[in-house]
Amino acid sequence: MARIMRDLQLTGVSAEDAGEEDRLLSSYDEENSGDLRRIQVRVTGMTCAACSNSVESALMSVNGVVRASVALLQNKADVTFDPALVKDEDITNAIEDAGFEAEILPEPSTSHSKPHRTLIGQFTIGGMTCAACVNSVEGILRKLPGVKKAVVALATSFGEVEYDPTVISKDDIINAIEDAGFEASFVQSNEQDKLVLGVTGVASELDVQMLEGNLCNLKGVRQFHFDRKCRELEIHFDPELLNSRTIVDEIESSSYGKLKLLVKNPYSRMSSKDLEESSNMFRLFTASLFLSVPVMFMQVICPHIPLLYSLLLWRCGPFQMGDWLDWALVTVVQFVIGKRFYVAASRALRNGSTNMDVLVVLGTSASYFYSVCALLYGAMTGFWSPTYFEASAMLITFVLFGKYLESLAKGKTSDAIKKLVELAPATAILLIKDKGGKVVREREIDALLIQPGDVLKVLPGTKVPADGSVVWGSSYVNESMVTGESAPVLKEVNSSVIGAPYLILIWSPYVGNLPHLQIASVFVPVVVTLGLLTLLGWYLAGVLGGYPKEWLPENGNYFVFSLMFAISVVVIACPCALGLATPTAVMVATGVGANNGVLIKGGDALEKAQKIKYVIFDKTGTLTQGKATVTTAKVFSGMDRGEFLTLVASAEASSEHPLAKAVLEYARHFHFFDEPSAFKDGQIHGLESKSFGWLLDVSDFSALPGQGVQCFIGGKKILVGNRKLMTENCLAIPDHVENFVVELEESAKTGILVAYDNDIIGVLGVADPLKREAPVVIEGLIKMGVNPVMVTGDNWRTARAVAKEVGITDVRAEVMPSGKADVVRSFQKGGNIVAMVGDGINDSPALAAADVGMAIGAGTDIAIEAADYVLMRSSLEDVITAIDLSRKTFARIRLNYIFASAYNIVAIPVAAGIFFPWLKIKLPPWVAGACMALSSVTVVCSSLLLRRYRKPRLTTILEITVE
Repeated sequence: MARIMRDLQLTGVSAEDAGEEDRLLSSYDEENSGDLRRIQVRVTGMTCAACSNSVESALMSVNGVVRASVALLQNKADVTFDPALVKDEDITNAIEDAGFEAEILPEPSTSHSKPHRTLIGQFTIGGMTCAACVNSVEGILRKLPGVKKAVVALATSFGEVEYDPTVISKDDIINAIEDAGFEASFVQSNEQDKLVLGVTGVASELDVQMLEGNLCNLKGVRQFHFDRKCRELEIHFDPELLNSRTIVDEIESSSYGKLKLLVKNPYSRMSSKDLEESSNMFRLFTASLFLSVPVMFMQVICPHIPLLYSLLLWRCGPFQMGDWLDWALVTVVQFVIGKRFYVAASRALRNGSTNMDVLVVLGTSASYFYSVCALLYGAMTGFWSPTYFEASAMLITFVLFGKYLESLAKGKTSDAIKKLVELAPATAILLIKDKGGKVVREREIDALLIQPGDVLKVLPGTKVPADGSVVWGSSYVNESMVTGESAPVLKEVNSSVIGAPYLILIWSPYVGNLPHLQIASVFVPVVVTLGLLTLLGWYLAGVLGGYPKEWLPENGNYFVFSLMFAISVVVIACPCALGLATPTAVMVATGVGANNGVLIKGGDALEKAQKIKYVIFDKTGTLTQGKATVTTAKVFSGMDRGEFLTLVASAEASSEHPLAKAVLEYARHFHFFDEPSAFKDGQIHGLESKSFGWLLDVSDFSALPGQGVQCFIGGKKILVGNRKLMTENCLAIPDHVENFVVELEESAKTGILVAYDNDIIGVLGVADPLKREAPVVIEGLIKMGVNPVMVTGDNWRTARAVAKEVGITDVRAEVMPSGKADVVRSFQKGGNIVAMVGDGINDSPALAAADVGMAIGAGTDIAIEAADYVLMRSSLEDVITAIDLSRKTFARIRLNYIFASAYNIVAIPVAAGIFFPWLKIKLPPWVAGACMALSSVTVVCSSLLLRRYRKPRLTTILEITVE
């Protein structure tokens, strides 16, 4: 993902566009892919969606037209065709023959054309139930012309496709997924041509018409849809003609402020879709159960109740009343509630793939249509064979119940996505300039609307919202994320600053890539073959006299007898449980991790984390707090300690330097023994308030970058800063003071000298303290059999001191940022699994190089993007949580495979009738369906038990031992 440079103003930011990705030509530009040509046609006379569909169908029926899409509201058609086969007149004639008027729009100048590139599009994919579905979708996508790469994640119902837009469109990709038997919708691409907005202020239909009218008049809008129920507006636009902020501004201004728009991150909407899917599955399951229970009641209970049974035996026309009821109830279950299985199975078979839906349709249809045929045959001949309506009804019910439980597991993954989205920056302050370049006002905008060339105001202590350069002002910025060190860095005009990207991360746990999931992908044809062999074996054995006719059911024959065994085998051998063993556990673990402060970005990361041998920690901001804190206050004059701190705090109160804030916090806490709550968002509030009423009056204050501050208090000059400040003011540093400062520096602390009335009166020691949990976590990792390592750019003396304090014996110091990845690789030799824990941009190469990267949540977005895990609370305890959760998750996965395999190993021979000749044991199809569903339910419930996971407490971490 490209980083977009913007100009920033510290307390200033100008138009520097470096780093922006090239975009595709607009749809009005001529795009060539081989010999293809693309044009736009104005279509007049369309009044509804049926009209646009008619135009699109007419265009696609022309031989040589590769792609055609019609925008109803814009009255335009976008057509890609082979000019060797189709002329412009053929396009217009096809539209006019469909009953509409057509005019080819002139093509704009292409002098600004840029070479096309591939796009990366994200799609939601519904209907996937196991690894076979994932493999099917991936295989179909990768075979599409123009698709370079496709990866699908079962846990999030999410797919990422890299494609050439001159060869294939996102609509073609969606159609291919839907033709494979799944649901699909477009989320967004790196072309940034889609915007989802929440709309407030819509009170009537007139407001809706005003909104739609404004959008129709806005040049560059391709399509839009307003959801009246959710008050959401989805807009597709030409990024060459429009940008997101222009759209928002135009809509709000044209409505005279009545409508207010809020940018919605497309990924945050996925959790609501999962909730809707879960609710839909529950409704289908309850409806199926409501209709299936009476069928089972008539089959199992009623024969033991004479009155009810006599009513069922009452003949009504050609059939008994019980047969009519069975047929009616099961038909609704089979074709209304179970319609989704037929649709999905037919699409899959058309694409030459198979999935669980195919097996469900085979099993239920065999039972249903055999039962119908048996009834019709009996009505015509008087020879009544047994029916098996209950088998198809109960099988569909059990499968829907399993899908409902799967949707609950998937909901946990949605929680993780939602929390990851929340890590994105929220707003930024935009400076509005007049034509002369003068700032006339400030405006707070959504961070998703920041554009190249924006001038942003950055307040002291706040996070820099984007990469850029300073155009006005100077300030100290905490760049531990870049330098790896906690010392603030001075930023002046033309200095570069690094912030967060304006695009949210794409969270894609590629669960489908786990190798042992491929078991299920080849199981469907094996199951079908096994069922056919069972049918053929029993039938031939019966015809050839291999077993007596007494084994046949009443009014039955060899084919019916054999068919029931075959149906039971097909139903019970469904690989659904095997396919669910891993993804459901990973789904639940992902959600559980999010609830415990650990975001897991990949199933592969979970798998590797259980085998971690080395954990490499960055020092600053990871083992340490990344925050300057006063640890020592030494007075060398006869001044009282409280008076000394009051003088220093008063001098520093007017400074915006992060060290000044640390001094103020320390002094305030010394005087009042309470929490330093007077600071909010990095700003010092209310010096006139009661909290700071103890500060002294200051005059002639000045901040000296790179040295410190100076001012006058009570008519006497006070200096607070480093050696350079003292030297330039002709103050000699006594030996005992110098020795004390050297001692501080040797213990990884910064010495701040304080002079009052031309005498050095004291020294403050400022340090970046260790996180309180660091030593316990390090000891806990050692107990778990994991070797901790520390890497830092600090000098060896400081590094050894910190490592000794936390209990790490393996240290790598004076390592350049680019060298951290080399350190990771050195530990990976011999096949060792290595984890890297870091927070800064300088850590991102190492995070990417590690087998498992763990990013501190308070760190930079680049580090978070490069990592496999995000520790949202910035607590090192979560390193242990991540490893412990991964181990428990894969222990659960192994247990799931035992459950799934045990059902198949035991139940398939029974369903095939292997033990029938001796024990007379057989499984009716409805019992086989119950067993199949029970295996899936067992696996899903086993995975859901991970929701009871509790992370190890600090007090019990040290009790962890190697298993």
